[in-house]
Amino acid sequence: MAGGHVALFPLPFQGHLSPALQLADALHGRGLAITVLHTTFNALDPAAHPEFGFVAVADGGMPDAKDGIGKILAMNDAMEESGCVRDALAALEPRPSCLVIDTSLPAAQKAATELGMPTVVLHTGSAAAIRLFRSYAMLHDKGYLPAQEHELDKPVKELAPIRVSDLFDPSKYPNPEMANRLLDTATEVTDNSSGVVINTFEALETPELEAIRSELAASGVGVFAIGPLHKLSAIGGAGSSLLEADRSCIEWLDAQAAGSVLYVSFGSVAPVSREDFEEVAWGLANSGRPFLWVVRRGLVIGSGAEDVELPEGFERAAEGRGKVVRWAPQQEVLGHRAVDGFWTHSGWNSTLEGICEGVPMLCRPLFGDQLANGRYVEEVWRTGALLAGKLERGKVAEAIARFMEGDDGAAMRERAKEL
Repeated sequence: MAGGHVALFPLPFQGHLSPALQLADALHGRGLAITVLHTTFNALDPAAHPEFGFVAVADGGMPDAKDGIGKILAMNDAMEESGCVRDALAALEPRPSCLVIDTSLPAAQKAATELGMPTVVLHTGSAAAIRLFRSYAMLHDKGYLPAQEHELDKPVKELAPIRVSDLFDPSKYPNPEMANRLLDTATEVTDNSSGVVINTFEALETPELEAIRSELAASGVGVFAIGPLHKLSAIGGAGSSLLEADRSCIEWLDAQAAGSVLYVSFGSVAPVSREDFEEVAWGLANSGRPFLWVVRRGLVIGSGAEDVELPEGFERAAEGRGKVVRWAPQQEVLGHRAVDGFWTHSGWNSTLEGICEGVPMLCRPLFGDQLANGRYVEEVWRTGALLAGKLERGKVAEAIARFMEGDDGAAMRERAKEL
């Protein structure tokens, strides 16, 4: 193409791959040639996107890493040691005008810098979460961190409406040094970039975007809200998913009454305990509401790559009202006339998709930026409610009833449609 050439290197996890490929598609639609660098871990299928060039880089096979942070750091160390990213970039013809990277890929930024190639950071989280993660020095200086049990409900006045319980606390991580290293890396990669693009939109996060722009102005780093990317690209969730969607759920939704179904999905990565899983299951079964529940392989801690076993008697109790699938075409589900509620882990892609489809959210954040996203959904955007505390099937059923039928739920629906 005559319009130029852009290379992208997304982090190889579902929540990062989807917006990166959607950005690539949007740029390609505007006349740019696209090359996607990808790892062998969670490798992309080039045949699914013949319009892009793909180059595999050695990632070291994620050696001896059992968790997400460990995998990311190990991958960077392996790529920097081998020089594979630099070699891959140097071999591209024509030379890309820039490399679009994730904040967790310092090895890629270093390789591009050595070649004199500018880097642009794609932030796949909310502007609110970015602002929060860039504030960890202040949070320690002000005594919010390490978090104390008796202060978890304390407001963080410098980052309203955030509370201490919404903070990712590295001291609670099995390896605090690794967690702090990843936070520091994200800040450094952003500060050393030529620009930052964020998968959000101005009307949703004006104060947060203005705060980030003000902070980065001294470094000459421009900040641009370019989302929602899933609405600007022809690549939907299915086109960028590492998991195969079960489309039988769409036929099932077609047979349900308008505005009757609660859609439940806790994302593609985070696991839940067996105890919580069973309380969710029986809460759904006892709620009396139709529901579509995504139970992917690996959802329950210890289940590995196997199908998760549903509680004995659950399918009989939910017969005629509930459908369980391994994975769903989420954007299509949220846009379906039958769906009127979304129980979510508050990952940013899911949150943004819920907002864009005008579907109110019942939020059960699990870790990281999900905590801040859930807080903003409840207190700033007012399009949902947090489901806090210990999960108990009776309370879960009551919460679903209030959410789907009560006055609070009606107000959330009105606000969601306004947004």
